[in-house]
Amino acid sequence: MTMVEGIDPRGMRHCETTALGVLLRHEGLDLSEPMLFGLGSGLSFIYWDSKGMGFPFLGGRVKPFELTRNLAAGLGLELRVGETTSARKAWQNVAAPIDAGRPVGLQLDSYHLDYFRTGVHFGGHIVAMYGYDDEDAYLVDTEAQGGAVSTGLASLARARAERGPMTAKHRSFTLTAPGGPASPQDRIVPAIRACADAFLNPPIANLGHRGIEKAAGQVPKWLRRTDSPGRDLPQAAALMERAGTGGALFRNLYRDFLAESAQLIDSGHLRTGRGLYAEAATLWTEVAALVATAGESGDATRLTRAGSILHELSRIEYDAMRALSKLTGQYS
Repeated sequence: MTMVEGIDPRGMRHCETTALGVLLRHEGLDLSEPMLFGLGSGLSFIYWDSKGMGFPFLGGRVKPFELTRNLAAGLGLELRVGETTSARKAWQNVAAPIDAGRPVGLQLDSYHLDYFRTGVHFGGHIVAMYGYDDEDAYLVDTEAQGGAVSTGLASLARARAERGPMTAKHRSFTLTAPGGPASPQDRIVPAIRACADAFLNPPIANLGHRGIEKAAGQVPKWLRRTDSPGRDLPQAAALMERAGTGGALFRNLYRDFLAESAQLIDSGHLRTGRGLYAEAATLWTEVAALVATAGESGDATRLTRAGSILHELSRIEYDAMRALSKLTGQYS
């Protein structure tokens, strides 16, 4: 058995921040999950639907691995990424740093993991790996998935080799801080402004505040979008609320990031943004509940109500990001 020493296998609420927490604590930098998410400019929104999809996808964050790239750049960390189409090379990219005493982040399809509790394909899942033996890999996943977990090497290989939406080519990565990381406080305002700019000025109508407005127009049609509303709508609601794809989880994280930042930086804009995201998170929970009950009951009025709330959410989040975009001066 080969194990990295000194691992803190702390599962958090979101997969990518969980993995980042493991890697950064090993480097001596222990940040809260909201701070990791906020410094990585992680908040976003996408309404994604296409002919090849069984049901629409609502995403509440930036695309997989973008948060990691943002965080590494902001904190001055060395990010080494391995991608390959070769399963043999992919294993070498993981085993070598672990053999050298360093944990590794992996992007994979959670469907194939032995312990995973949701039987759906998701190619943007990220875990930290800190050990292996002849049969199993030892991982850290979210708190909901068990924190410190293990999966068979064969299942890990299948998860890493899967191809489809949001997958990567056996992606693995390490983070190091050779000169010591930059002060997190110095990176708060640039991270917030970058996040606000992307949200306020999306390149297409499916993203940012425009994406929420698009969802407001599409969600009321969801009973006609599926042949199995009793399955698809409650599943979409569960993903929104518990996985955070388009619901409250990421709004709660960003609310808490803004609250933590306001303890370090005295800014009315921060306090305004924090208050608006607290309001938004509550409304996203209401939207998820309405979607679930609409699927269970077939009551289209629930979706009409969800659409109205989404219109309001587009305005609230726009106002929040407008306030946050005004952060300036000695903190940037």
